[in-house]
Order: sequence, then structure tokens, then C-alpha cells
Amino acid sequence: VSKVSVTGVKNWSAAMTGAGCSATTVLRALGVLAGILDDAVADGRIIKNNARGLSTKSREKPVKPKSKHVYLDHDAVARLAAEAGPHRVLVLTLAYCGVRWGEAIALRVRHVDELRKRLLVVDNAVQIGGRHIVGDPKDDEPREVPVPAFVLAEIRSQIDGRGPDDLVFGDGQHYLNRPKGSNGWFTKAVERAEVQ
Repeated sequence: VSKVSVTGVKNWSAAMTGAGCSATTVLRALGVLAGILDDAVADGRIIKNNARGLSTKSREKPVKPKSKHVYLDHDAVARLAAEAGPHRVLVLTLAYCGVRWGEAIALRVRHVDELRKRLLVVDNAVQIGGRHIVGDPKDDEPREVPVPAFVLAEIRSQIDGRGPDDLVFGDGQHYLNRPKGSNGWFTKAVERAEVQ
């Protein structure tokens, strides 16, 4: 780690960009490297993290393009959920409860408070390659989010027969992978529901 220089990080970033990697991919890679070097600083192996502090003004670090926000009305959410097939309840939960993807897929049956109509968000599952790393939710703080009665009824059906430690979504045992590309279930559901 002591051989990682600022120039080396800049060149690595530029090489990934030049090889056709998206800004998102490059930023994620830089984030992983910065995390490793943070640990090295904490362990006293290096004095400074040379992957931190790269400027976006001078293009040392790529800028992720801003994506257009699309806000769906109730009818559009209903169409999207209907087209999502086995992921119907997940779509409704994401749309009406304000949880993020990683927080939703990390929900366990014990996190569903039916009496108070709340979801307890305590974990966030981040997919890295083919596996999931579970950490704290955004801002490192567990929180409760309200669930509309009609969504809670759908969640109740989803978790029927599952144990308290089972996941709410997917097969109950494995974290769902984030849908990918133009052939993923979500993109196909968006197209069929005509909510673009």
C-alpha cells in the first residue's frame, strides 16, 4: 500500500475510463481503493490516503452523470407492480415506504411490525460482484418507516410461513441481486407498464 501514489491513482482512474468503464464503475473502484487505504492509515502502515481528495474540477476523478428523476403516480406504480411478477411486493415496498434497494432486500420477517404498521430498517445489503455485504443503513442509524395498510397486507402474504430470520423478499434465504441491464426483470416491467 505504501507504493500507491496520487499519480498512480490518477493514471489508474484514467486507464479505466479509457478502457470504456462507466463513471459509476470507476467511482466504485476508487471508493474500494480509498476504503482499503483508510484501513492502512488507521493501522499506521501509511501516513496519507492518496486515493482521497481527487478533484472533479480537474477531471482527476470522473463525474457520474446526473440521472433524470422519474416520479410515478399511483396508477403507474400499480401498473409497474403488476408487471413485476414475483417482485410485485418489492416494487410496492420501494415505491410507498421510501426504503432503498439494499435496505429493502435486507429486511427480515422480524423487521415487519404489523401492529404498528412499520418496517424496522437496520441493515443494508450491498452487492459486490456475485456476493452481498451487509452493513448499516444510510447514516448508520436504524430507522422505522411507515407502511400503508394495503402494502402491509401484501407483505403479510409474502412472509406467510417464513421464520423471523428469513428475508422478506426473494426466496427468504438469499439476497436478491440488483436487476441488471436491458434484459433484467425491472427494465422489462418498466417497458411493459409504459412508465418511462
